[in-house]
This record gives sequence, structure tokens and C-alpha cells, in this order.
Amino acid sequence: MQDKTIDYILRFTWQTVSKMYNEEAAKYGATMATGFALLSIDKDKGIPSTALAPRMGMEATSLTRTLKSMEQRGLIVRKKNPADGRGVLIFLTDEGKQKRELSKQTVLQFNEVIKSKITEEQLTNFMQVADIINEQILEKEIFDNNIKIK
Repeated sequence: MQDKTIDYILRFTWQTVSKMYNEEAAKYGATMATGFALLSIDKDKGIPSTALAPRMGMEATSLTRTLKSMEQRGLIVRKKNPADGRGVLIFLTDEGKQKRELSKQTVLQFNEVIKSKITEEQLTNFMQVADIINEQILEKEIFDNNIKIK
């Protein structure tokens, strides 16, 4: 592991997690993106379409195909925003709410299995390292730091 870079470990781990979620979602004719979108939509209040992509950490154009597929499958409906006639709100259908619960249980199961294999200290350390990485990236300190590479 010493020769592997931090970004390699992050990328490889995320690809593994993503593949796992996609394999599980495929059993239900869905994708990880669909499950993530379902979890990002408030089950009672819906969400403005403009707020969904940022909430998921995606570009709006990347989300368009997923939403279209979800609408065709009867998981969501789009309605005009009564507070802003130009805007659209996205709501879960009853089917969407059921699939949202399934997605939620899948994520919780993943978390419980991982938590059962590591200590509380390891989890805390992992979260702290992830926070530091995100903070450095968000503050654009990675390439503006003039750190000398050994």
C-alpha cells in the first residue's frame, strides 16, 4: 500500500462502492444514480429541480437523463413551482417513495456492515481525513500551496 497514492485509494474505493451499489440496484432495474436521486428528494416536500444536482454534487446536465428515466418509470413527477412559475418541483410518487426506502435500507446496510468491521476510532479517523481532503480541495489549497514534492 505504500506505493499507492491517496487519490488512487479514494478512486479505487469509490469505484468498488459504486460497482457494488450498481449491482444491487440492477436487481431492481435501477442504478446507483437513481437510488442517490431518490434519497436526495424530500419524500414529503419534493425539491426544486435546480437544487437537486447541487445536493447530489452533480452537474445539472448529468442529472437530466437520470430524471427522465425516473419519470418514465413512474418514480417521480414534475410540477410547476407555485412560488415561481418558471421553476419546477420534483416529487416522489408512491412507487418512488417505496424505492427510496429500499435505497435507504441498502445504504444503511452498507454502513452497518462496514461499522461492524472497524473500530469507532478508525471510523472517526476516516471521517477526519475525508474532511481534511474535502476542505483542502474546496479551499483550493492543493495546487496553490507551493509544497515541494519530494
